[in-house]
Amino acid sequence: MRKNFRSCSSLLLSAALLAPLAMHAQDRDRDRDHDRDDRNQRVYDRAHHDYHAWNSDEDDAYRRWYGQTYNGRQYRDYRKLNKKQQQAYWNWRHDNDRDHDHDRDHDRH
Repeated sequence: MRKNFRSCSSLLLSAALLAPLAMHAQDRDRDRDHDRDDRNQRVYDRAHHDYHAWNSDEDDAYRRWYGQTYNGRQYRDYRKLNKKQQQAYWNWRHDNDRDHDHDRDHDRH
């Protein structure tokens, strides 16, 4: 009985000592994943068969579209939209992409 108590006590002590290390590792992983989501995420546009880097410019464009499309509604993250709504954004984005329009104008001259 005493041996079982010692084993159980040792396990609890080990768990108590290792818990802070595990928590630190989880925080570091969460921070790394957060950075990846904000700076390096690529989003695929199925209808136009291309990828878009989700950076601050793309986020600004999305917020403009969202404000025009859902005026007065509470903001929703792109990832929370359904597929039809996401596609509506990419259609708008391709029709209103200033850089792309600039490139086409440049090719005409």
